[in-house]
Amino acid sequence: MNNGCYLLGISSYFHDSAAALVCGDQIVAAAQEERFTRVKADWNFPKNAIGWCLGQLPPGAELTGVAYYENPGLKTSRILRNAAAHAPRGGSLWPRTVKTLKTLAGDLPAQLLAVCPDPDKLWFVPHHRSHAASAFYPSPFDRAGVLVLDGVGEWSTTTLWHGQGDGLSATGEIAFPHSLGLFYSAFTQYCGFKVNSGEYKLMGLAPFGTPALAGRIRDELIDLRSDGSFALNMDYFDFPTRLSTTNPLFERLFGRLARRPGEPVDQYFMNVAASAQRILEEAVIALARATLKRSGARDLCMAGGVALNCVANRRVLQEVPGLERLWIQPASGDAGGALGAALDLARQRGPRNSPRAKTGDAMAGGLLGPEYDEAAIRGALEAAGLVWERPGSDAAVCETVAAGLAEGQIVGHFSGRMEFGPRALGNRSILADPRAKQALMRVNRRIKFREDWRPFAPIVLAEEAATYFEPPTDSPYMLLVSDLKPGYRGRMTLAKARGQGQHRPIDLQRAVNSRFAAVTHVDFSARLQTLARGAGTRARAILEAFHAATGCPMLLNTSFNVRGEPIVCTPGDAVACFLNTHLDMLAIGPFILRKADQPEAARDRVGEARFNAD
Repeated sequence: MNNGCYLLGISSYFHDSAAALVCGDQIVAAAQEERFTRVKADWNFPKNAIGWCLGQLPPGAELTGVAYYENPGLKTSRILRNAAAHAPRGGSLWPRTVKTLKTLAGDLPAQLLAVCPDPDKLWFVPHHRSHAASAFYPSPFDRAGVLVLDGVGEWSTTTLWHGQGDGLSATGEIAFPHSLGLFYSAFTQYCGFKVNSGEYKLMGLAPFGTPALAGRIRDELIDLRSDGSFALNMDYFDFPTRLSTTNPLFERLFGRLARRPGEPVDQYFMNVAASAQRILEEAVIALARATLKRSGARDLCMAGGVALNCVANRRVLQEVPGLERLWIQPASGDAGGALGAALDLARQRGPRNSPRAKTGDAMAGGLLGPEYDEAAIRGALEAAGLVWERPGSDAAVCETVAAGLAEGQIVGHFSGRMEFGPRALGNRSILADPRAKQALMRVNRRIKFREDWRPFAPIVLAEEAATYFEPPTDSPYMLLVSDLKPGYRGRMTLAKARGQGQHRPIDLQRAVNSRFAAVTHVDFSARLQTLARGAGTRARAILEAFHAATGCPMLLNTSFNVRGEPIVCTPGDAVACFLNTHLDMLAIGPFILRKADQPEAARDRVGEARFNAD
């Protein structure tokens, strides 16, 4: 095996299945299965993603090996030992346990051998090692501490690593059932959101509340230790024995039954969210400190689902002593495990010559998925019977989009390679003017069809970010929160709004204003995405044109999808989202479509589709 050989990484059978193709330390392609099947967080074996990745092999090239993102034997051992330890109380989990064991023992080997018939070319990379590899190898660092935080892999829930030229070495581990990911999921469920999906809602709800219950959580639910380790009080958690993460004792501790999905969110649950978020941040900061201490490094990489908590990430960057630089894998969840498994196999089985010196971030802006040519896009437009215009150049497309945005239009943008990971970073994005509060309400209600209090992110010209936001202002993957500078904030604060009798999240969101009201939260924070010169997305040119036209160097950026659906992948997906929502304009490849220009039959489709809960 050498650096010219192609390796495939695969993740599946938990959530967010994916495939990735690498050649040495070069990432050739990566995509999640959900984008092809249109099933949110699809956990099935990623046949479509694999097929697309293999289609990116150069002519004459062959696949040299396949890496699976965990060890199914160790995972089976954990599942069986957990079932035996809690029998017969864990009986409600047995049907799922049996199904999982059948999948790991039967379906998985058959699927893997169909992709790689030679078992000598098939490798299993432990789950947390896959995460760690996905964080360290694409990072710009030659040496770093690496922190992995998620729900659970085989046994690991938290691992600490030292990454350097000769690879990764483990420096610490916390095992199931003690898990920050499952801790946070328990509060996600208690506040009425969907586990493995609604954790970002809990993070978004936290700024509406105060951490009044943090002391109770710290005293009763989790033991946070000075060395970064922690332990959950399992009397309150039921995830080892039931489909529920919490139990009646958990509800008794807080004196309230869990909120049912769809019920109003009152101040109590806002405070619960704020308190859980505070404790998570304390735990992550302590673990980051321990990771650096054990590695002796000054740079830190992070991965695992918990690493998508951009509020905690900001505190790590600002509060961990000795930390100089932080890099987080943009596909930190299990999708990124497919990439990490392939990169780790490339390092472990590759030649033992010294690795190339790193010249920067190897993730290519996260733009690693499929792209479509003009003919494919035109075919989708013709099949839908739509009316379009074709400006003469990309620059003309950007000028047209910027003019529409300046007039208050909401635009779907589809261009170039699809993003890998949960964030839309410009190529599969919905864009809007960030200065009007009504843009936030309109996108939430009439386009995304989701809760109207949820915040949106600003996409900002990197060279302008420090003018408007407090540090950190280098955030290309939308994984850090920054605060809007005081000069751009309104006079109404969250505390004042409460004092005037506002209590519902949407009323508080409406009351608290700023110069960029559509992209700042009730605490004047923003989940920042910065676009540098040379960024590989046409969104940079649109942003430049909007800045030239309005003086505003930022836009609202949210994923091109509706609630309960994955980000759009194909031109047909983009057309369907355009027709089923109140988007005003679609900029797709070299074409511009305006909703007002479409045939009446097409315009009448708006609102007909029904969407799943997210």
